[in-house]
Order: sequence, then structure tokens, then C-alpha cells
Amino acid sequence: MSKAIVAIVGRPNVGKSTLFNLLANKRISIVEDTPGVTRDRLYATAEWLDKEFMMVDTGGIETMNNDVIAVSVRQQAEIAIREADVILFVCDARTGITNEDQEVANILRRSQKPIVLVVNKADSPKQEMGIFEFYNLGIGEPVPISAANHLGLGDMLDAVVEKFPSTVTSGEEQDEDEIKVALIGRPNVGKSSIFNCLVGQERSIVSDVAGTTRDAIDTPVTIDKQKYLFIDTAGMRRKARIDEPIEKYSVIRSLRAVDRSDVILMVIDAVEGVTEQDKKIVGYVHEAGKGVILVVNKWDLYKKDNSSTLRYTEELRKELVFLQYAPVVYVSALTKQRIHRLPEVISYVAEQNAMRISTSVLNQVINDATAINPPPTDKGKRLKILFSTQVKTKPPTFVIFVNYPEIMHFSYQRYLENKLRESFGFEGTPLNLIIRAKNEEDE
Repeated sequence: MSKAIVAIVGRPNVGKSTLFNLLANKRISIVEDTPGVTRDRLYATAEWLDKEFMMVDTGGIETMNNDVIAVSVRQQAEIAIREADVILFVCDARTGITNEDQEVANILRRSQKPIVLVVNKADSPKQEMGIFEFYNLGIGEPVPISAANHLGLGDMLDAVVEKFPSTVTSGEEQDEDEIKVALIGRPNVGKSSIFNCLVGQERSIVSDVAGTTRDAIDTPVTIDKQKYLFIDTAGMRRKARIDEPIEKYSVIRSLRAVDRSDVILMVIDAVEGVTEQDKKIVGYVHEAGKGVILVVNKWDLYKKDNSSTLRYTEELRKELVFLQYAPVVYVSALTKQRIHRLPEVISYVAEQNAMRISTSVLNQVINDATAINPPPTDKGKRLKILFSTQVKTKPPTFVIFVNYPEIMHFSYQRYLENKLRESFGFEGTPLNLIIRAKNEEDE
């Protein structure tokens, strides 16, 4: 299922990034009182009323400024508007309607996208009264908020979720037997070539020019009676290397493809190795809870000896510490070396990602783990694990009830995760362990 995309737009210095950071629950955008600080779009997942959506923070739209940077920011924002399902139009209660606000409103009306008009910095009753002026923008009813003081956010999010298109949640229902697979990675690492090998036809354009594949391409394939939907995505590149607005548009498509998928093939160039951008890309996959396979392409070009594969795998594990669980497959799209192995590994990882463990078996494994390595103590209090249960799959998610959640150390949580992997495998999938308080008397 694809998440709805919400683009946060407005003129500079109205509080877009403050609002974005608040909704994302972490400081992602730089917040500064200087107009024009946010020059690139940033992405984050948020949730309201059990509906997840992707937020896109944009730079301030300056319609009357024609310098190179302002024009580029405006183009990027317009692209985000075109791709978004809902527009969050942010204005400033303190300054009232400006000519720039009017111009942005004109752009948004032409987009014909659902719009939620938000009037930020409404920190006092006087400023709240002043929001009626914003009806003159012709966008609809203004929603007063204060991002800095966390006021009015519930009403704003209610209005946003109401405008989500039904196709976001219902239009992409998949065959339960079908595995959705996205190929991601930096440009020119061989994603499209691998894709073409897997689907058995020249479905994607293959060239030496980085960034040839602009859009996600879906192709259903049946291999050994297993149905797959392969999604070839545009290459994600470092922001500093993205020159054309269309490239930025493609990044949104790629992130949406990840959200739609069950298993991700993270393609790495064997010669170039793991880059910082690779880490960022696959970090998004890990946080999204998707099954992941590390596909090292161009292995035919790598200078090898008898221990090359082992050394390379060890290096991958060092670089991608949070992906110790991901299988590694060495391939060459050019020679088709080991490409035939990928469908089998994909199916296996999909099974692991959807695995469910019975409560009785789970608690036995946890009890055995605590017997071998007792839980930690803190200031005379000993942590006791009282009960465990699996609450969902994709990714496998476990709730562990304890007496004192505050003394559950990260290292012990990691120990429990490792024991679960030793017992059940879970190869290729992240695990989510949720620690909750439970009184012993309730047992």
C-alpha cells in the first residue's frame, strides 16, 4: 500500500520546517529565522488516526525573485505539488496576507489538488481573530495553529487526513500470493539491467548515463509458479548531485515504490562499494520495515582472489551495521552471473518478513534466553520479562511486557533480538521489539 504524500508549501519564513519537524517528531529540517534556509525538499513519515503518510518539506516559494536559487526552489516546490495527494499551505498570522501568499495561492489553485490552508503563529486570541482575513485567498477555511507552541495541530491533521484520496488506501490491493519487489540504489549501479534480466525482456531503458530511468515501472512476472511484481525505480542520488527538478521528482516516486513493496533489492556497485548515499537509502528501507537483500552488482569487474567474497561481505557488515540480517548476493547483470538465484532469495525473505510465531513458543524462547543471560538490574531493581507476544508481521513486531521498562537497556534488547533470530531465522527482515510495562500482580 502506498502512503499518501502531503507537501508543505508557502512563502519563506512562515514556519514550514518547524511544522515539518514537529510532525516528524525529530529535527530534520534546519530551522532558522532567515528566509530561504530550506532549499531542498526533505521527506519524513508521519501518522494520524492510524493513517501513515509521507511529508515533503519544500523551500519557500518566492514568486517575485528571479535569481537562480529562488527559481530552482520554486521549480522543486511545484514538482512536489504535482506529486502530492494533499497540499498543506502555510501562512503567517502575524504578517497577514502578502502578495507572495496571493501568488502561491494562485499556483495551488491551478494544481487542482486538495488544499488545507494553515495559518501559523496564531499564538494569541488577537492573532486567532485575524485569521478571517485569510478567507480572501479563496482556498477554503483557514485552520489556526502555532507550530512553536503545539496548538491546533489535531484540527489541522484531521483536515489533512479527510482529504486523502480513497485510492491511496484501496487502489493498490495486491494478490496475497504476489510478492512486490522494488530495485533501489544510486544511479548507474545496474538496477535496470538486473530488472531486465529478472523479467526476461527489455522493459527498462539501459544506458551508461546516470539517471536514465525517471519513473517507477511495474512488471508482473511468474517464476516457478510464484508471482512477483517487480518495480524498477529511478536512481536515488546525493542531493548535491541532483541538478534537474525532474530528478527530485523521481526521488519521491522511489520512496513511494519502497512503501509499496514487500522486499527491496538494494543494488550496490561492487567496484565503488558502499557510499554514504547507499546508507541513507537503505536506512529508509530499514525504518520502513521492509525485507531487504543486498545485491552486489558488477562482480565480474571486481578483482578477486579466493577470499574476496568473504572479505567483501565483512566490509558490507561493517559499513551497514544495522543490516546484519540482510542476505548478500553477488551478481553480474552483464554476464547474468547468479541472477537466477534472486527469485529464490526474494521468496525466502518475503516469508521471513511475514513469519508469525505462536505465543507459547515465543515465551519459551524468551524464558530460555533470560535463563542464560539474566536481565539487568538498576539501583536495586531487577528487570523481569513477564510476557511476550507477536502483534503483527511485515515486519515481525513483538510486544515484551516487563515490570520496569525504564531499565531495559538497548544492549539487552539487542540480545533478545539476536536470540529470536537464532531460534527462528528472520533472515532479511528487521524486527521491531516494543517494551511495555505490566504489573506482576496482573499475571
